[in-house]
Amino acid sequence: MNSQTIFKLFVTSILIAFTSGKSIAQSATLTVNQDSKITPLLMLKKELEKENKLSDGYTIQLYYGELDKANQTLRKYKGSYTNWPASIEYETPNYKVWAGNFSSRIEAERALIEIQKSFSAAFILKPERRK
Repeated sequence: MNSQTIFKLFVTSILIAFTSGKSIAQSATLTVNQDSKITPLLMLKKELEKENKLSDGYTIQLYYGELDKANQTLRKYKGSYTNWPASIEYETPNYKVWAGNFSSRIEAERALIEIQKSFSAAFILKPERRK
């Protein structure tokens, strides 16, 4: 036999061995024991992120000053925009109206273009994370 025939016979033998061999499947059962507090904690985290409380991202500041005007600004904002959440934040002795919770600067800039149509003094800021 020549070497080419031997090689073909060898390759064919290997293919037959792999295709005819029986595979043995394994089965297993996995049980996950989850603490009952995890679900409420995840819901709380989601709510805090929605309200800009845990953000490491960017927000847009609409107003800085007295509480009455902050409330007026917030009402005006919520009447015009529903895309981004807004809240009043307190920093002694003033109140701030923040809108949005953006993970990147570019997202915040796109929103700012839209928001500045109604709030010309609005600007982007990156709040420090609360501890």
